[in-house]
Amino acid sequence: MGRTVVVLGGGISGLAASYHLSRAPCPPKVVLVEGSERLGGWIRSVRGPDGAVFELGPRGIRPAGVLGARTLLMVSGRVEQVSELGLDSEVLPVRGDHAAAQNRFLYVGGALHALPSGLNPSLTLKVASLAMDSLCRGVFAGNSRELSIRSCFPSLFQAEQTHRSILLGLLLGAGRGPQPDSALIRQARAERWSQWSLREGLETLPQALNTHLTSRGVSVLRGQPVCGLSLEAEGCWKVSLGDSNLEADHIISAIPASVLSKLLPAEAAPLARALSTITAVSVAVVNLQYRGGRLPVQGFGHLVPSSEDPGILGIVYDSVAFPEQDGSPPGLRVTVMLGGSWLRTLEARGSVLSQELFQKEAEKAAATQLGLKEPPSHCLVHLHKNCIPQYTLGHWQKLESATQFLAAQKLPLTLAGASYEGVAVNDCIESGRQAAARVLGTEPNS
Repeated sequence: MGRTVVVLGGGISGLAASYHLSRAPCPPKVVLVEGSERLGGWIRSVRGPDGAVFELGPRGIRPAGVLGARTLLMVSGRVEQVSELGLDSEVLPVRGDHAAAQNRFLYVGGALHALPSGLNPSLTLKVASLAMDSLCRGVFAGNSRELSIRSCFPSLFQAEQTHRSILLGLLLGAGRGPQPDSALIRQARAERWSQWSLREGLETLPQALNTHLTSRGVSVLRGQPVCGLSLEAEGCWKVSLGDSNLEADHIISAIPASVLSKLLPAEAAPLARALSTITAVSVAVVNLQYRGGRLPVQGFGHLVPSSEDPGILGIVYDSVAFPEQDGSPPGLRVTVMLGGSWLRTLEARGSVLSQELFQKEAEKAAATQLGLKEPPSHCLVHLHKNCIPQYTLGHWQKLESATQFLAAQKLPLTLAGASYEGVAVNDCIESGRQAAARVLGTEPNS
C-alpha cells in the first residue's frame, strides 16, 4: 500500500499542495478535506446581473519574481509536454505602460497623492510613516506598530533602502532563485506586467485546480469540517470528520494556525500553544458599481492611512485594471476595503456588524475620496471574519519553535497557508508547493 497524505483546507494553499503532490512521479494517495461546501478559500468571484465580475477577495496576482513566475507556470499551457492548467487564453494582464501599473495613490489631507513620487513637498517628512502605516493596512489590514516588518516585508528587513525604493520594492514585488520559464512568463517579462487576473474572475484558478485534481485521482471532500486529530500507535494520524474518520501517514495543514491549534492532540500541546498566538483580523469588502461614474484619477487604487480614516483601508479601482470585467453596458467598478482599529473596536464591543453599516461607510468613502456621489447601481457587501493573519512582533520565533518541535517529535505534519510566511496569493501557492516538496522528500527513492 502507498502512503496517504491528507491535506486540510481547500483554499489556494491546500489546492496547490494537493496539485504538486498529485504530479509526483509516484504520487501518494491524496485526500483534500474542506470544511465548507466550496473550494478556493478567500478567492471568490461573483457575476453581476449585467455580466460584470466582482472579486470578493484577491483581485489580481503579481507576476514579479520567482513566486510570480511559478504561479504563471502553473496556469500556463504546456511545459516539457506535461499538461498544466491551460488557462493562458483566460489571462487578463495589466502591462507596465498601463495606468493601473504606473499609478497608485495615498489619500492624505483630503486629497489623492501619487506614489511613490509626486507627494506634496509639505508631506515628505511624514511620507515614510504614512506609507508604512498605509501599506500595513493595505496588505495586512493591521497596525504598523504591532506588526513585524521582518516577517511581513522580508525584503525590507534584508536591505537598507531609501524611503522611495522601499515603496518601490513593496509596490513592484521581489523574489530570488532560478526563474521558471514558459511563453506566458516571457510575455509577462517583456510587457512588464504589474498584475494579472482571469477573464471570469480569479476563482477560475481554484476551479481549474479542482478539475485537475479530480482527473488525477485526488479525493476532494467538501462540507467536511475536521473535528480532531489523534496519533495512532503506529505513528499514523486519525482525522475525525464528525461521523467518519480518515487515516493518514502524513498531514499537510493549510487551515489557519489558530484553527489547527484547537485540533491537535495532547502530545502536540507546545505546538498548539505557539500556533494559537497567530491571530487574524477581519475585513469588510464592499463592491460598488456606478452607471456613468467617473474617477478623478486613473490608477490601481489608493490606500488610506489610519490618521485619515480609522475604518477605510483603501479603495481599488477595478475598472481601470480590468475593464474587460465591467459588464454590458459597462459600469464603473470600485472596491472599498474596511477594517483596522474601527472594525476591531466594533467587534470588541459586540456591535451589530450589519451590511447596511458597511455599505453606508463605503458609499461615504467613495463620495468623499473619489467624488462618486450618486447612489451605486449595484452593491455587494461581505464581511470576511479572521481573513488576514497578523505577523506580530516575534512571529519568526514562533515559526522557528514550531519547526523545531515538529522535527524533534518527528511528527508527520507539515504547515502551509497564509498563517506563516506570506498572505498574498503567490505566497500561499508557494507554501503549498513547498509543503508538498517536503512530504515527497520523505518518499523512498524520491
